[in-house]
Amino acid sequence: MKMLKSKLVQKQKEELDAKNAAIERKKIEWGSQIRSYVLHPYKMVKDHRTDHESPQPDLVLDGELMDFIESYLIWAGKQ
Repeated sequence: MKMLKSKLVQKQKEELDAKNAAIERKKIEWGSQIRSYVLHPYKMVKDHRTDHESPQPDLVLDGELMDFIESYLIWAGKQ
């Protein structure tokens, strides 16, 4: 019985490792960015996950990210 239990635990661990490995292997490609910064001819920052936009990229680049964090938390809660 112990041997059967250890084999079952090992199989579950392997399945979990395979699932985690599949998540970590996502390719970083053109178009997979989280945020876009437009500084010219107009100014805007857009978060592509949450569709949150800010017309003040200077503040965002200086670290004012609270609006983006809040919109992400709302978005993640809906997932």
